[in-house]
Amino acid sequence: MNEPAAVVTSPQMMERAGVAAGMVEADATEALPSQLISFAIGDDHFGVDIMAVREIKGWTEITPLPRQPDYVRGVLNLRGIIVPIIDLRCRFGQGLTHATPMHIVIIVQIGEKPVGLLADRVLDIVSLDARQVKPVPRVAQAQRLAFLQGLVTTEETMIALIDLNYLLSASDGGDAERAGMPPVGAAPILRN
Repeated sequence: MNEPAAVVTSPQMMERAGVAAGMVEADATEALPSQLISFAIGDDHFGVDIMAVREIKGWTEITPLPRQPDYVRGVLNLRGIIVPIIDLRCRFGQGLTHATPMHIVIIVQIGEKPVGLLADRVLDIVSLDARQVKPVPRVAQAQRLAFLQGLVTTEETMIALIDLNYLLSASDGGDAERAGMPPVGAAPILRN
């Protein structure tokens, strides 16, 4: 497996690495992935860092939880670990997925927490370098774009690279907190 890409910290290093200055946010502590798992939601292609992926499994029935945001479909007991399942189609504002046995769940590690991502199908493993990742144009609906780390163009298609750290913590009107999922890196929410 390839090593993760080096962290880019200075403008000179960014130029040498071929990274556009507008692509790196003020906090440039995270490196871009060197490989990603690409998957489909409808006709759209997305990808996540292969180093965050723990397992890919077929859709199975899950246990719904009350008072959760629509995109939190419920939880799955994965060998004794309770894993929340996020419906990516719903999270991206495209309505609920009518899950069938043909759908897949990608188990990723976000911070210390395993999270399942519901998608239509896995496509491929894609190797890339930082020069292939282009910034996401910032236009209307900027909150929805906060989930994206960049766009990767291949010969066949364009892949939207999901920034897992923002998937649960992006501004969503408090939905993540109501789902019992504090922003990544935040102190746990203690309730009496």
